[in-house]
Amino acid sequence: MPSSYQAPSRKDKMQKKTRSQTSTTNTGTETATVSRLLAGKGKDVFSVRPQNTLLEAAELLRDKRIGALVVKDAAGKLQGILSERDIVRRLAETPGKTLSQNVEDIMTRRVEVCAPDDALISVLRKMTEGRFRHMPVVEEDAVVGIVTIGDVVNYRLSELEYESLQLKQLIVG
Repeated sequence: MPSSYQAPSRKDKMQKKTRSQTSTTNTGTETATVSRLLAGKGKDVFSVRPQNTLLEAAELLRDKRIGALVVKDAAGKLQGILSERDIVRRLAETPGKTLSQNVEDIMTRRVEVCAPDDALISVLRKMTEGRFRHMPVVEEDAVVGIVTIGDVVNYRLSELEYESLQLKQLIVG
């Protein structure tokens, strides 16, 4: 036996054990919501009016490096949504005559919206089933944010990585 070895004593067992984690912290079930996503992403919403031209909308999409614009009237009420896809489709339908057309001519008028308290999984389901990538967040008739399918997927991936780390730490102790 090495000379530095000391057999365990009663005093060793009396030492207080500390744990950095508990079953509660490792198995928490907080629901991921739109408001939690927006807290990390920000609430910037870029919009155009129905009377703006598609050229103006395309320039704003380019300058802000985004894929969709909320369409609001003069009072700020949601009228529709315009995406890059909408513009591209119209370019194919009316070559050379598209950019002078108004946003209201091609915007989607029936807009699916979500609320800040909505679960991200339900938002993702709506986007997948409806085959669209952008959803305005509305609270008390005001647009307070916009989420994209990429935002939701990235948020969920980060959440899964965190859950995986928690499980590893729970197993290792």
